[in-house]
Amino acid sequence: MLSLFHALVWWVACVVAALNPLCAPGGNFDMRYWNLQLPIGSKGHPTTISSADLQGCCGYQNWDYFFTEHSDGALVMKVPGSPSSAGCVTTAHSLHCSTELRELDPANGKPSSWDPNQAVNRLFARLACSQPGDGAGTVVGQIHIDDSVSTKPVAELYYDADGNLTVGVERNRTGGNQVRFPAGHVPVGQTFTYEIRYESNVLSVIIDGGCPQVFPTFQLDAPRSYFKVGNYLQGSTASDVHFFEIQVTH
Repeated sequence: MLSLFHALVWWVACVVAALNPLCAPGGNFDMRYWNLQLPIGSKGHPTTISSADLQGCCGYQNWDYFFTEHSDGALVMKVPGSPSSAGCVTTAHSLHCSTELRELDPANGKPSSWDPNQAVNRLFARLACSQPGDGAGTVVGQIHIDDSVSTKPVAELYYDADGNLTVGVERNRTGGNQVRFPAGHVPVGQTFTYEIRYESNVLSVIIDGGCPQVFPTFQLDAPRSYFKVGNYLQGSTASDVHFFEIQVTH
């Protein structure tokens, strides 16, 4: 039986860890590490929300795309559909829309990039996807090559309408040659975790705390990179992803 002291410590830890459904996402998630890309704005120039505007319980939210779920405090990221849909704007280098967080350096708030040869580069998330979208579904996490080097990702974690998880890895920095590998299966709507690692020049993914799955990086040659997390729709129908935890470790 727990002592009163240990019971109190456990209770405090649970309260601290709980998500507050009355706060904007910035009250539950550390937005010092992120800015936000939305699927709205002008053609080729999606709206970006700064880290400063995202932070805190009264930070930015948008009830169509990026907000706190009142029932459980989850961070909800939605995308309305294909680029032909109203309210769906892509970047100049993509055919797909996204509501997605882009990694920043929390020390200065500027876009971050890091060396894949470092000992630790990890993105962890706990999430549920109730509406993945059709076709290849949506990308719920990715490693992107530094913008000054390439417009392509290193790797993307896809979640499709059948609950299949797939890792797509680019063959080289010019892109257009992505190879996809099966990574697991989680029923649609069920909560799961992933961790994406690109460290000591090894790319790996862990699903639900299992063994690391290691993937080849072909001719990429460890480009400076950064993490993205969210809902990067690959199909034509709307998608809806709920996040309960997001952590970056370097």
